[in-house]
Amino acid sequence: MSAAADLENQQPKDHHLLVDDQHSRRSNTLNETLDPHHPVTKVFTNGDYIQFGNEKYLKKDLMHAFGGTLNPGLSPPPKNDFANPAPLGLSAFALTTFVLSLINCEARGVKIPNIVVGLAFFYGGAAQLVAGMFEIAVGNTFGGVALSSYGGFWGAYAALLVPSFGIGAAYAEDTKQLSNAIGLFLVAWFIFTFFMMLMTLKSTVAFFSVFFFLMITFLLLAISEFTGKTSVKKAGGVFGLITAFAAWYNAYAGIANPQNSYITVKAIELPDLEEKYKKQK
Repeated sequence: MSAAADLENQQPKDHHLLVDDQHSRRSNTLNETLDPHHPVTKVFTNGDYIQFGNEKYLKKDLMHAFGGTLNPGLSPPPKNDFANPAPLGLSAFALTTFVLSLINCEARGVKIPNIVVGLAFFYGGAAQLVAGMFEIAVGNTFGGVALSSYGGFWGAYAALLVPSFGIGAAYAEDTKQLSNAIGLFLVAWFIFTFFMMLMTLKSTVAFFSVFFFLMITFLLLAISEFTGKTSVKKAGGVFGLITAFAAWYNAYAGIANPQNSYITVKAIELPDLEEKYKKQK
């Protein structure tokens, strides 16, 4: 049987993974301390191949960090025939963010955000949630968590603007308490986005930019709710616009290829700080 056939017919097994590091001798210690029924198996390279546990892949076939697939780091390719769901989720997020951010900037004198309700429920919400579920189906945990969570955010935000949910009515005439409550809501999303951003530090500039600018957007909007300052809200709108264009850029990167466009996107990697530190030592 050929090597290619062996690769296709291999059966995955449960295993712990330990990167084979020549400079470290901790492997035996870990083998002794972990559950003996789940032994450690090393990730190691062999010529043109790299092995994750008992599964072997060609190095060139591994997925690298790329915003167009919402993949934050080196990983095996998905074992399915699904299309890439990331551009749908990114586009839904980008367009809904774009419209709300224009309103936060008071573009064309529009200050009432209710025009976003339909987008937030059906595009930024439902479409992005579906994309997140498909990310989980293709084995991309990061993409699944990110898109599904922000899909939930847009649904929750739309609920704030729909009277039948009773959220605004619960605060009666106490508008200050309502503003503080919305501020706390936005702070929670700022914290979540901060942790998601940390998982893009080994990816690309465009991929990292989406979460970095979104984090700043949430923070500014939260501050504007706490302080009531319109200037801070407008600043949040500006950063929201930057976030939207960064998300659209990543969506385009996941769709455009030489077969459908003359303009394709080349990923710009973030500096490998870990490798730089090792060289300094």
